[in-house]
Amino acid sequence: MIERTIEKNILKDFKKKKIVTLLGPRQVGKTTLLNQITTTQPNSKVLELNCDDEDDRLILENKSSTELKALIGNNDLLLIDEAQRVNNIGLTLKKMGDLKSNASIIVTGSSSLGIGDKINEPATGRLLEYHLYPFTTGELINSSSPKEENRMLRQRLIYGMYPEVVNDPTDAKRTLMTLANNYLYKDLLAYDGIRKPTLLQNLVKALALQVGSEVSYNELASLIGADKITVEKYIDLLEKCFVVFRLPSFSRNMRNEIKKGKKIYFYDNGIRNAVISNFASPDLRTDMGALWENFLISERLKRNDYLATYAQLYFWRTQTKQEIDLIEECDGQLTTYEFKWNPKAKAKFPSAFQEAYPKSTFQVITPDNYQDFLSIK
Repeated sequence: MIERTIEKNILKDFKKKKIVTLLGPRQVGKTTLLNQITTTQPNSKVLELNCDDEDDRLILENKSSTELKALIGNNDLLLIDEAQRVNNIGLTLKKMGDLKSNASIIVTGSSSLGIGDKINEPATGRLLEYHLYPFTTGELINSSSPKEENRMLRQRLIYGMYPEVVNDPTDAKRTLMTLANNYLYKDLLAYDGIRKPTLLQNLVKALALQVGSEVSYNELASLIGADKITVEKYIDLLEKCFVVFRLPSFSRNMRNEIKKGKKIYFYDNGIRNAVISNFASPDLRTDMGALWENFLISERLKRNDYLATYAQLYFWRTQTKQEIDLIEECDGQLTTYEFKWNPKAKAKFPSAFQEAYPKSTFQVITPDNYQDFLSIK
């Protein structure tokens, strides 16, 4: 059993008597984590509802406060899995929160399409939100050893960090193709605003091929035969389903800084490679720089979220082509990073950035030191 970083924090939050929401993509272990949490409460009475099941959904839909109080009863722990399936789930959770029951309540959802949009407004102030992602480098190091995880680095770069892939690497390719084809779009295609699934798939493939590069909504629209508004809408939905995330450009006080640029990365390298059907080994690839960059930025984002650092992430580029792969702003401090797959490759801190932001620091991240960059302590 690989321990998830947020488990201890969730258990601490039980004492606050607020509803814990656990959001994340499908197949990252939300149900497994719920089961693990249940085992830590050996003397507790537990009620589990899986809202993929219609009977369990109906138990929660359109219920009065009195009915919900009776449902909770004398249970110590209420687990609601795939809650985005429940109509008006936000109002239902608001009513549960207002009951001030002694029961601890955990709600999971496979995207923030159904959960975030339906819950946050009605139940504001009653929720504590967590995200669960594919395994992180820090979690795997803690589970095995730094040496073992370093040995598996090439595997991680190609096949990613989904639990099923990590636990059964011999069948990784089939697992990822199944995830990409059957689960990646499931919540999106159930959403009312999606009219052209082929367009969505073409957009995801275009984004996969542009990892590490600035993206233009106009260019993407032209490439896939859509309009800019549709592209923006679909990318927003892909973010809410934890498929991709946007990295904005950093700009404060330099005249020639790119001010409105954006890059788009995938939360998992394996999913990115499945989308373009390319699982070639690192030695045979022409996109290792992009894979290394996607891996490090996505892993750093997951790490920061789990550790609640509240750091803001950016990239930086000027019109004269000076670049920095990642800028992390935390408590007013700017730390800049350059990512090099080849440890012997040269990297230089751009002089224009040093002059404009003299208190910033610069680090080069390679396979020799990446574990320090991604560790969870």
